[in-house]
Amino acid sequence: MAHLIEVAFRGNRKEFFTWTGETVPPLKAGVIVEVDRGEDFGRVHSTGELAEVRCNGCAHGCGTTPPPRAALRLATKADEQLDRELTAENEDTRRKSMERVKANHLVMKLTDAEWQWDRRKLTIFFTSERRVDFRGLVRDLAALFRTRIELKQIGVRDEAKRLSGVGRCGREYCSASWLPELLPVNLGVAKDQKLSLNPQQISGACGRLMCCLRYEHEFYVQSRRKFPKEGKILTTSLGEEKVVSCDIFNERITLRTAEGDSRVIALADLKTELEGLEQPTDHAHDEAPSYGAEYPVDAAMRAMLDTVEVEIAPLAATIAVVEPDLVPQPEPASEPASEPASEPASEPVVETGAAEEPEADDAEDPAGDATRRKRRRGRRGGRRLRAAEQRRQSDPDGSPTTPDVGDDGDIGEDNEE
Repeated sequence: MAHLIEVAFRGNRKEFFTWTGETVPPLKAGVIVEVDRGEDFGRVHSTGELAEVRCNGCAHGCGTTPPPRAALRLATKADEQLDRELTAENEDTRRKSMERVKANHLVMKLTDAEWQWDRRKLTIFFTSERRVDFRGLVRDLAALFRTRIELKQIGVRDEAKRLSGVGRCGREYCSASWLPELLPVNLGVAKDQKLSLNPQQISGACGRLMCCLRYEHEFYVQSRRKFPKEGKILTTSLGEEKVVSCDIFNERITLRTAEGDSRVIALADLKTELEGLEQPTDHAHDEAPSYGAEYPVDAAMRAMLDTVEVEIAPLAATIAVVEPDLVPQPEPASEPASEPASEPASEPVVETGAAEEPEADDAEDPAGDATRRKRRRGRRGGRRLRAAEQRRQSDPDGSPTTPDVGDDGDIGEDNEE
């Protein structure tokens, strides 16, 4: 009758084999098993019913089908002595392999090297953040060790499982001691348990989130379903109160009113208060959906928004009046002869391509009056600039001239307001 046994190898690697003997070997006993292209040495980890359960649930298990390989025999003292020699030689092999990695200028970290018991294969485990072309390295290692070389890229969590160590809890790594499968752990697991989100406090020696964060996650998820969500508004016997925090271990809830008064109430008492009371919806406080249907707006915020809209309306009207004057508009080429000119008779008249507006309209249109004064000042400044340029050209010795100063005290060259 064939028996199912689980055999552990170096680096916390385990596999299942079939034992064809009459009696099952004891735990921790050395056995020689059949592997790919040869034989290997391992020790019995589990047998019987425990091995069947682990075979159905472990990642390295084969389920309901029988294992493809068999355990050949119990190991002798000579076999165990050879295994100890190979274990001591593994570290020296890893150092030599690391030298060849540096010689090939490869970005990879050699984690461990493992000789097969019959020396027919050498397996080298490495980690790298990117894909590595190690074909040249394999040829160098095959020429150096004269055996079949196998390179396996593993993750940082698998590296911690293989090398083992002591965690911050004072015990051996769960992945190296008993954890059958390395399940993914994300930051949402820590958020559900209200743990610190500092990576240095919730990460293990491998640099990833600790595997033990998943152990109680299901309990937190199931327990929080009985509590209202934090931040929700509830209508209780005291009015509307906001859920501040939930204590799932003592089944208590902290509530706070709009005035800032807080109280702690048991979950059972809260359910009794909520019976028969109509609870507000998510948008119960929104009287004006135009402010945003997704976020409730209180009275103070609504008053502030109303004030802002009242202040913006006159500003828009002012911009509508000022904006056309920012860009000069073309004026008609000629005006009726009956309209008086706005320029004084004492000043020389220079043609600018546009006629002057009558001064009678200035009283009716203050904005147009300011614009026309601006244009007149610009024309006077232009005339002064041209007169100064003519004086500089007519003065042969190049002596400096005094800039013209108008009647209003403005220097001709500074004609901008």
